[in-house]
Amino acid sequence: MKIGVLSDIHENFHNLILALEELKRQQVEHIFCLGDLINEGVAKVLAISDVPVFMIWGNNDGEVIGVVKTAYREGSALTVSGNTYDFIEVDGRTLFLTHYDDLARPMALSGQYDAVFYGHTHLSEITTEGDCLIVNPGEISAQKTRKATIAVYDTTSNTAELIELEGSVSLKTPEAEAYLKANKDRLAFRSAHVYKL
Repeated sequence: MKIGVLSDIHENFHNLILALEELKRQQVEHIFCLGDLINEGVAKVLAISDVPVFMIWGNNDGEVIGVVKTAYREGSALTVSGNTYDFIEVDGRTLFLTHYDDLARPMALSGQYDAVFYGHTHLSEITTEGDCLIVNPGEISAQKTRKATIAVYDTTSNTAELIELEGSVSLKTPEAEAYLKANKDRLAFRSAHVYKL
């Protein structure tokens, strides 16, 4: 079975639509969303997916009530976990999903999972710890890397492939970067490196 994996959408509807179109071409049967939708509108797009979507929460998921109501709407393809992590068994594979990178490696090292999926860093990666596959699909938002990426996981082979979306857009423009850099002290962002300040 092929499963699409995406993370860190951050309200980039354009790139999310590209991702869903690519996952349809890849003939995935399920989608894992690893959090950071930002708003209810993104959940509504996921809710009308042609295949089931299972979402865990990230650290940037506002409008929580709206997202949950969307998931419970009649005919919704979206199911929402109660946590920023979850345990899934699918097609004979035991999987761990988390938004956070600091949970991914310890869970992979536990020896309990065939694959571990995480987001949060916006940096795509496929690696292993022992027999456990570790996958970060990167970011839909193209906010940090200027590249929108997803992953496709194959349960049969326990492998994954990273795909960069063609035609993606980023809001990380020269004007935005200049403004953020000029006002970095006043803005007091937690992660200055995200904006290369």
